Formats: sequence, C-alpha cells, structure tokens
Amino acid sequence: MLDIRFLRENPEVVKQNIRNKFQDSKLPLVDEVIALDIRNREIKQEVEALRADKNKISKMIGACMAQGKKEEAEEYKRQVAANAGRTEELSKEEKEVEEKIKTIMMTIPNIIDPSVPIGKDDSENVEVERFGEPVVPEWDVPYHTEIMSKFNGIDLDAAGRVAGNGFYCLMGDIARLHSAVISYARDFMINKGFTYCIPPFMIRSNVVTGVMSFAEMENMMYKIEGEDLYLIGTSEHSMIGKFIDTILDEKSLPQAMTSYSPCFRKEVGAHGIEERGVYRIHQFEKQEMVVVCKPEESPEWFEKMYHYTVEFFRSLDIPVRSLECCSGDLADLKVKSIDVEAWSPRQQKYFEVGSCSNLGDAQARRLGIRIKGEGKNYFAHTLNNTVVAPPRMLIAFLENNLNDDGSVRIPEPLRMYMGGKDVIRP
Repeated sequence: MLDIRFLRENPEVVKQNIRNKFQDSKLPLVDEVIALDIRNREIKQEVEALRADKNKISKMIGACMAQGKKEEAEEYKRQVAANAGRTEELSKEEKEVEEKIKTIMMTIPNIIDPSVPIGKDDSENVEVERFGEPVVPEWDVPYHTEIMSKFNGIDLDAAGRVAGNGFYCLMGDIARLHSAVISYARDFMINKGFTYCIPPFMIRSNVVTGVMSFAEMENMMYKIEGEDLYLIGTSEHSMIGKFIDTILDEKSLPQAMTSYSPCFRKEVGAHGIEERGVYRIHQFEKQEMVVVCKPEESPEWFEKMYHYTVEFFRSLDIPVRSLECCSGDLADLKVKSIDVEAWSPRQQKYFEVGSCSNLGDAQARRLGIRIKGEGKNYFAHTLNNTVVAPPRMLIAFLENNLNDDGSVRIPEPLRMYMGGKDVIRP
C-alpha cells in the first residue's frame, strides 16, 4: 500500500505505474482517492474548528451564568448543542471517507522498481541467467507420475477418493525422497544463517489482507467456515504476520528466517496436461525464506535470496535459470520479482519451481511493522523466496536424476536423509 502523501504529491507517477502494469481500469482510482483525501482534510479542519469553538463558548456560558445572564447563556448552550450535532455528523463522515481511502489505497498497485521490464504477462518475462547445462538423455523420459508409479510411490486414485481432485498420496521411496528434500532444504538454510521456524498454518483475516492483494486472496485462500481464520497458501503469510503492529530495534535487523509449512491453495483456472499429476495441487509442503530488513538493505537481500535457491537446486544436479518478472506479471504488492525455473528433460524446457520477491514497505505499511530509528520510526522492507516446494520439485529431480534402467540417482547432499542410499530402484 502506497503512502497517501506520496500519491497526493505524485499522482502522475502513480498513474504511469498503473499503466506500466496494464491495469488502466484503476486509473480513475487515483483521482478518486485524491478527492476523498481533500474531503478528509476538510472534515478534520472543520471538526478542529468546532472543538475550538466549543471551548470558547463554554467559557462564555460560564461568564454569562456568573453575571446572571441566563437567556444569553441558554442561547450559547443551543449553539454548543448544534455544534455537537455537526461534529457527530462530520465524525461519521470522516470514518466513512477514511474507510473508502483505505480500500482504494489497498487496490492501487505498489510502485515497481525501475529495473523491472515492462510487459503484459508472464510471456514477456525476461531470462536473466542460466546455471548448469541442460541435458536431454538418449532415452525417452516418462511423465513424472509414471516414474513415481514404477516405485509404487504415488496413488492419485486413493487420494481422489479421500479428498477429490488436486490431492496426492506419496509412498515408499518417493515419500521418503519428498521428506529428504524438505529436511535438506531446512538444514541448507540454517547453514546460511537463517533462523528455523514452524509457524501457524492458519491466519486471521487482518493478516491475510496485510500480506496480499484482494485478487490473490480470492484466487488462493481457503476460508475456515464460521471462524476468522484462513489456511495459509505459504508460510510467508504467517512469518510476516508474526511482526504485525511491532516496532523493531534497528540492532535486531535483519531478521532472516526459514520456515516449514504445508500450503493450501484453491489453484483457480484451467490446467493443461503438464499441470496434472503433482504439478498443480491444492496441498503441498514448502521450505520458505523470509527477510525483514531496513529499506536500504532489501536490494542486496533480494539478490542473495534467489541465488540461495539456485545454489540449492544445483547441489541436486538440477539445471535452472532465473527469470525477471515483467510489470504485468507482478502481484500488486511486489516491487520486483525473479522466478527460478528448473530444466525438464522430458519437456525440453524450463518450468517454475520458486519465486523471490521484494515487496518494499507494502506489507509493513499494511501490518504496521516499523523500525525504531533515530528521531522517528519508519516502515521495514519485507522479502520472501521459495527454497523448495515438493512435490513439484520432485518432477525436476526425478527427470534430471533418472537413469536409463529406471533407477534414480541420489546426489550426495540427500544421502544422509535417505539412509545412505546413492540410488533408488523401481
């Protein structure tokens, strides 16, 4: 959410940012919120004048009563009553205007970083760098569920009977591999100096609206019926919400945390064949990284964070590339975002396995996360990034470590979590 003062002083900058995000339907909101802001300040001035007038008249009433001028005192009292009625009326209007301003301000997108490429959607994202050599084996690589099935490692039919479409049941070595990846990701990030955390898997509505846009909320979140609670779509939500309405000491920053959680998502929209199996599902597990820092430190943290994901995947012999998200592909709260995509030997192309985002002070402003500075407090910057999210990541892992006899190599970092195995066999 933008600072109202910034919008008031830079309306054309805000409008151009909306155009850059191809959200022209939101352009009228800028003028609307400016008009509401003017009215809000007019109301405050009138209320202040009425209160000052009340104090003045109250003294005059006292003086009249002392002098026995009862009729004059009664006239002043009627004026005080009229002013009180007007003040109440204005206070009600003030509350309504401020609520409208807040709603609009939460809809206007954050100002994107100047380095973000301008484009309408993800088809115009820009490749930044490749890491590792993509390999296409001489044999045909099966679809990921077929690979898993040869290990008796997946049962989608049983999961469907239990929970419906979009769920899975992993078993045996595949289930163990899933857990091994999560455990390795946890220790990988701890070794980078991040504090490990297991957060709540449900959050209140004020946290939801603090960490994401209304559109994201509608398309992602599952609401708990009869409760002011939502299932988290990512542990970032809980981890940022952890700091709601707090003032952080500068000496305590940066706060670098890595969190484990299950994630629950509606995943609204049509899904093609490549998004079946365990690619796009309603429930999965993830290791996340979250940083809360000073504003001047967030660009450096952004670079470090997505490179940690690259390093993690490369340690498991998976080629990846980084992709700069264009303006039209950025969620409204984001200042800048880079996706990490893994190589798929079967499809002979890359697909998304993680996303790193700098949200500037947008979440902090919504949630009231401030830093205690010299002279005055200021809003923190927040960042988040996926370390790894199996089972989607397992698709890339299995395809890139598959042998021609159907066995799967286990890279050295995972072996301690797989009972010392360097290979698993159907």
